[in-house]
Formats: sequence, C-alpha cells, structure tokens
Amino acid sequence: CEQLSVRHINPLDDTRLHPDVYIRNTWANKIAVDALEEHVGGIEEQKMEERDIRAVRAVMVDSKAQVKILFNATKKQWENAYGPTFSIAAWDPHNLPAEAWQDKVEELDLDAFAEMIEDSGVGKWLSHLTMIKWEFRFPFEDPRKPMEPLGGEKLFHLLTGENDWTLRPGKEVTGKVVKNVEYGSRIKLEGDISGYIPIRNLADERVEAVEDVLSEGNVVTAIIAEVKKDHVCVDLSLRMEDFRKSPASWERPKSLPPLDSFFDVETAALLESARSREREAHLAAIQALLQRKKITDASGASCVLDMNQITRSGLVTRRACAHPAFRNTSNAEVNDELNAGGVSMVGEALLRPSSKQCDTLALHWVVRPGVIKIIEVSEDNKDTDASIGNILRIKNEEYGSIEELFGRYVAPLNERVDEISHHRKFLNLPESEVDDKLRQLKKKNPSGIFYFLCWSEKYSGYASLRYIIKNTPRDHPIAIAPEGFVWGAITYKHVDKLLESRAPKKERELEECKTELAEIKAFMVEMKSEIMSTVAEMKSDIIAEIKAELRGIIAC
Repeated sequence: CEQLSVRHINPLDDTRLHPDVYIRNTWANKIAVDALEEHVGGIEEQKMEERDIRAVRAVMVDSKAQVKILFNATKKQWENAYGPTFSIAAWDPHNLPAEAWQDKVEELDLDAFAEMIEDSGVGKWLSHLTMIKWEFRFPFEDPRKPMEPLGGEKLFHLLTGENDWTLRPGKEVTGKVVKNVEYGSRIKLEGDISGYIPIRNLADERVEAVEDVLSEGNVVTAIIAEVKKDHVCVDLSLRMEDFRKSPASWERPKSLPPLDSFFDVETAALLESARSREREAHLAAIQALLQRKKITDASGASCVLDMNQITRSGLVTRRACAHPAFRNTSNAEVNDELNAGGVSMVGEALLRPSSKQCDTLALHWVVRPGVIKIIEVSEDNKDTDASIGNILRIKNEEYGSIEELFGRYVAPLNERVDEISHHRKFLNLPESEVDDKLRQLKKKNPSGIFYFLCWSEKYSGYASLRYIIKNTPRDHPIAIAPEGFVWGAITYKHVDKLLESRAPKKERELEECKTELAEIKAFMVEMKSEIMSTVAEMKSDIIAEIKAELRGIIAC
C-alpha cells in the first residue's frame, strides 16, 4: 500500500492544477525539485517519478508551515494594535509582500522560467507557474470568502448603513415621534432607523404619561443611550442630565480601536468644554421656545407668550448655531481663517456675532485674495440672546435663514465680481499702475479720453472707474450690490449699462467719428472708380464724334 501511494498517487491531483502542468509538461515537478535543489543525474524514470512526488510533498509541507507562521505573526501584530478583533475570514495572504514569504518556492525566479518556456516556442505560461506556487501553499483553496451568518453588527450595518463610528451612545440624533405607547414613545430617525424613548428617559423628573411630554408628529432631538443591534433599534433619552454628559463619559464601543498613547487628552477636554458651552446655549434657546407655546392662566383661558416677556440680557453673547459657515470667534480669527485659504476662499463668506450689538451679526465676505468686506446683518424676532434671529436683515432686505442669506445675497455678489473682473475694460492692477497706463495713452493721443476699471484700494468691495480727460487721472467708486452696480443713487444691472451712461463720452464719440470717416472714405473710393469709368466712356465718344466730323470735312 505504501508503494502504491508513493508511485501512483500524486498530491497535485488534489489541487486545482491542470494535468498539463505536472504530467504532460512536469513543470510543477521541476519547480518542486529546483526548490529543494535535489538534482541527481542518471536515475531511472520510475525513480525519477518517485523523487518528483516526494519533492512536491516536501515543498507543500514547507509552504504550509510558512503560511501558519505568517498567519500567527499577522494576528499577533493586529491584536497588539487593536485588541482581540482579528478576523480570520478577512485575512488575505495574497496581499502580503513577497519579502514576507520565506518558503522554498519563493526563492525561485518563475519569471525567468516562464521566459525560457516562451523562448522554446510553447507559449506564455507565467500565470500557470504562479498558480502552481500558490497551490503548493493553499491546495485547492476556494477563493471565495466563507459565508458568515448574518446577525448583530453586520446585519445592523446592512439594514441601516450605520456602524459604531456613525451611531453610538452619546451622539445627538433628530427624529419624528410616530407613536406613543404605554411605557414610552417610538421615534423614526433619519434613514428609517427605529428609536425608542422609555418613559423614564423623557425628562429628569418623574413623568406620569408620555403625552405630557411628546405628541405624535413632534420632531425631537435626543441623545443615544444604547444601540441594540440585534433588535435593529436604538434607545434614546431626553434627559438634560444625559445631554450634559461629555462624550468621554459614554461607553466606547469595543469594535472601535482604543485611543493610542499619543492622544491629546487636554486639548480634547478644552474642545469638549467649548462644545458644552454651545450645547448649554442651545438648550437655553430650546427652553425659551417652549415658553413661547400656549400657556393656560388660572381662569382656564389660553394665551400666547409675547416675545417681550422672554428674558433678554441685552449683552453680546455666543450663538447656539450649528451652521458650517458660522463662527463664535472674533473679527481677527475669522479674517485669519479666510486669509489662510488663499485663492480658494475667494467668494466664500463666514458669519460671526458682532461686537456692536446683541442683535447684530457680522458677515465676512472675501471679495478677492487678501480683501475681506464686512457687512452688518441685523437680527429680528430673536428668541434668546444665544439664538439666531428668525429674520436676518441687510439694509432693507429681509432673509429667513442663513442659507437664504447666502443664496440671495452672497451668491449674487460673487456673480457681480465675476462679471466686472472679466470685462474688457478691467485691469487687475493697482490704481497707481492704471493711472500710469492712462497717462501713457494720453501722451500718445492728446485729443483722446481714456478710461479703465480696477479694484478700489480705498473701499473694500468697491470697483473704481479711472479716467483721464486733460492731464490728471480721476476716479469714481462703483459699489457692488446683489442687484447690480451702484453709481451714487442709481443701480445698473450690468457693467456695460453703467459705462454707456457714466464713462467719458469723448472717446466713444471719437470712435464713432472714426467709423463714419472710414465709411465715407470707402464711399469716395467707390465713387471715384465710377467717375473715372464714366469719364473714359465720354472721352471715347467725343473722340469718335470728332473723327467723324473730320472725315466729313475731308470728303468735302
């Protein structure tokens, strides 16, 4: 039996290799023999076959041992960095670098072997030789990953698209109340994720009935208390005690890697302290909004709390605003942030609380690199000092939100800047260089009147119309507004309309005269040619008549 197994059973029969590479061509056998360096000449064919089979077995055992070593090393390295979360199914040895393999078959130069086979005229077999190497290591390996039962974290991710990074305890979420039950309220979160607020988490104090706090259809902002992945649901809380907790006090999911030793705990604490202050201001604004709801007096009549009844300190305070373009910082810090972006920040704008009044914001708009225009924005119908006004006003124009302010005010301003900066008369030069250019043109043509457009250095966000009539360049500022270009009390929708009305007219009149003179000159040239042809015809007729008279005289 032992001789039969050695002589007639080839271990490569249990692999995915085609017999062409180890029976007809015996390339797999040669690779195994070369890897073991067992070259003995003058042996019989039967003994050579037995030697090849022994070599194949030895190489496969060697490669299997190397796979085990690499697997254990990779697992140990992962667990030292991320804890006991190593996934066997996710480990792919094909992604390991070639220098990590120390088995005997890796020492062979299969590329050179493939070139020798190709030079002999058999064809290109490099892919087959590479497959032989991997079959030595993983005989009959299924390239498909083993199927894992769905459940827990994986099922939760497939159904919701969420994971421990995006949905974990301590995170604030917004949802809509879909149904009140006896012991809590069911919430529908974004992405159709089911949420549940137990009656004990509806408020800090005791709640007798769910309807006392929430009604169906209410939109609420709650904090996640627990993620129940097996139930595809999250438990929420409306308790102020939970809202005031720092993120570090919530349990960190085990699937997330632990914080490394280089994590800056002090800086994280400072940032969290700033967020806590914003959160407190936000909660104060929410409480003020609740005060605006209908209240019932002692007689049972309902009334609405007037805005003047809400306590206002009248002091300049930080705003509870989560808009990405809002900054609770100073004038210098906003300018530094905008200037740090360079050319990429041109046309962008940021809002901050104004230091002038408690009901005023400052809009920082980047007109061009290094030039920022600050626009005052008034707030009307404010709930608290920490809230953004329900109506934002710039001069006489009202805006219902920050998004509307950016869409109807900042975006048109950028369009005006783009229009004037691409005008044929615009020069992106300092005012002094524009004036020098005007003087040069005036010197070449003393009778002409010339003008250009450039940016005003005296007024940020203004353009300047610079012109020369006699010897001294003059200028006039042009304000840029969402409605168009402002000259004094008149607003022009386009630059060309403004120039037609306000630019020095003599140059335009000279250009018109030149055009007329060119047309007259062309007309005169045409008339001259017609007159010359007419004169030539008349001359020939007169000569013919004279000759006829002379012939008559001679005949007499």
